[in-house]
Amino acid sequence: MVTARDLFDFAGTFMEREFNGAERPWDVLGRIKAFLEEHLKPEIKGTVHPTAVVEPDVFLDEGVVVEPGAFIQGPTWIGKGSSVRQGAYIRGKTVVGAGCIVGHATEVKNAVFLDGAKAGHFAYVGDSILGKGVNLGAGTKLANFKLDAGNVILHADGQRIDTGLRKFGALLGNGVQTGCNSVTSPGCVVGPECWIYANTTVPNGIYEGHQILCSEGRRITSRRRR
Repeated sequence: MVTARDLFDFAGTFMEREFNGAERPWDVLGRIKAFLEEHLKPEIKGTVHPTAVVEPDVFLDEGVVVEPGAFIQGPTWIGKGSSVRQGAYIRGKTVVGAGCIVGHATEVKNAVFLDGAKAGHFAYVGDSILGKGVNLGAGTKLANFKLDAGNVILHADGQRIDTGLRKFGALLGNGVQTGCNSVTSPGCVVGPECWIYANTTVPNGIYEGHQILCSEGRRITSRRRR
């Protein structure tokens, strides 16, 4: 079974206890709200444009810039030097680390961005975790809800793993890069330093790190990065 340590470098972050206490890395998704309710102390240290909306129960650390037209619901915690760009929509239950970008027309809910993670343009990040240094190409969508509305079942090594979650987007390990208009199906666990090529739809499953994932017709092909 993949562990949080296989995917993320969370040492020294204030979320470390939550990751360490999770038997399975996706279990963190069900704990974000309670964690924020326990630890978040609302305060605005950064800069908020007059046309942006920042609701109560939000913490913005030093150097955070919220651009025109952005909308941030609580509970949300945003770390030092991060940017919430024009037209971004953060729907609460979100932790954004230091030096991150929530970009133009990007929607985020019940998610974690570890330090340096970027979703710069037209992305959807729902019920997902982005590891350190992850970069989502424009138009990347991390789908989080099955059409049949049942629990997300992970398919890995011939096993069916019931995650217990009706909504589960993707866990993208440290350094994952996605190409423009790529999509992950509900319940994707992608190991560190993978590349997902543009226009690729990645099926539900667990993928080892240091691979290239690309579509060939309706099939997904993976190969080791050189």
